[in-house]
Amino acid sequence: MKILIINGHQTYRSAEGKLNQTLVDRMVSTLSENNEVQATIIQNGYNIEEEQQKFIWADVIIYQTPVYWFSVPGLLKTYMDEVYAYGLFFKGAEQYGRGGMLTGKKYMLSTTWNAPKEAFNDPTQFFKGAGLEEALSHLHRAQEFLGLQPLKSFACYDVIKNPKIDQFTAELDAHLRSVLNQ
Repeated sequence: MKILIINGHQTYRSAEGKLNQTLVDRMVSTLSENNEVQATIIQNGYNIEEEQQKFIWADVIIYQTPVYWFSVPGLLKTYMDEVYAYGLFFKGAEQYGRGGMLTGKKYMLSTTWNAPKEAFNDPTQFFKGAGLEEALSHLHRAQEFLGLQPLKSFACYDVIKNPKIDQFTAELDAHLRSVLNQ
């Protein structure tokens, strides 16, 4: 399998990106054992055409990103704006949103949150009963627009107050085994 891993972290105030890079490094080392893997660290810069070719090449795209203000960092959004090209990733269609050209490919969202896990799936908490996938629905729609099929998302919660790195990496390993049959 050919896997593209995108590190969407953007340095923001005190968020240096160590956890997101640790998770990307773990994915690369784990998945490289049985797959071809390429990775992009957006904050280090990228070539638009090279990134487009990576998407064409890949069977699975994994986005590793912190969640800032309930979405992706600005650099990751800019990356999407620049890389997701009309005529290469999507085209016009009779029905809106059905012109994706990356069909047959899958994607996974792997996110880090300052929100605690308890904030999800509970109607009395901040997300009012919404689970992780619903909280990420806008990102799922963007991938669906391209024709990509979702794999179950992964998340690390409460990462600032309770950075349980060993637990996060162990949970990531189990998640990758589950969704990618690794």
